[in-house]
Amino acid sequence: MKNTAVTFQEMKANGEKISMLTCYDYSTAKLMEAAGINAVLVGDSLGNTMLGYPDTLSVTMEDMITYGGAVARGCHDTLVVLDMPFMSYQVSIEQALTNAGRLMKEGRGGAVKLEGGASVCPQIKAMTEAGIPVMAHLGLTPQSINTLGGNKVQGKTEDAAKKLLEDAYAIQDAGAFSVVLECIPAPLAEFITKALRIPTIGIGGGNGCDGQILVYQDMLGMFTDFVPKFVKQFGNIGEMMTKAFQDYDAEVKATTFPDEEHSFKLKDPEILQHLAKELRPEEAAGGEVDAEYLAKLY
Repeated sequence: MKNTAVTFQEMKANGEKISMLTCYDYSTAKLMEAAGINAVLVGDSLGNTMLGYPDTLSVTMEDMITYGGAVARGCHDTLVVLDMPFMSYQVSIEQALTNAGRLMKEGRGGAVKLEGGASVCPQIKAMTEAGIPVMAHLGLTPQSINTLGGNKVQGKTEDAAKKLLEDAYAIQDAGAFSVVLECIPAPLAEFITKALRIPTIGIGGGNGCDGQILVYQDMLGMFTDFVPKFVKQFGNIGEMMTKAFQDYDAEVKATTFPDEEHSFKLKDPEILQHLAKELRPEEAAGGEVDAEYLAKLY
């Protein structure tokens, strides 16, 4: 079944949980689709995991389009959601529409995601009216890391919790088809989930959300710069990759790879005998083609 913004709504209504992961390339996208993941987010987290930035703020529209297109080419039934990068939608409704349209057309997205609550509702409304499905994002919003004072849990006080609920209602009314709830107390996330008609996707929001999302390098143990509390490693692929790289390095240097199984043969071995006659004497004398090697050919 093809996953869409509509099927997300149906899954919430039916009490079915939604699985999401971040994704940034074609090969990984194909593997996630084969595993049955409902949706992938081409997140601006690629700034950290793929480009090595300390935050997401430096990610550009061009970055999102390039990575988004690669992921979309690997997905047929999986919903592909593309993040709108920092300052690609905050300036004006016109700017937001233009950039969201680019992500849908050039990045081949099935939906876009943006951060913020009531302040971005005019943009959400305009996008949805233009036929662009929008996923919202509340709680810890990485693009606002400087105003939030770092990666901190949000909604811990009564006033903060009330603001999150108000923002959740606002983005729902504006037309968002779902909302990511990041790094907020689990009871609050569950409360908001029950209060909304649209599905919630948790990341550090506990098990009461309608779905879950993780950065795939985090859950595979591939990204170790920082491991959030909410991350569970479902496989230590990073360690396996390091071991494989070490084994490759050792075999190359020991000349045990490539072996005969991984090499090609000449159609006629005598080709080298004929080719030896074409050697330039002045170069053969100073290179690897010595008398002992030539004797083997004959």
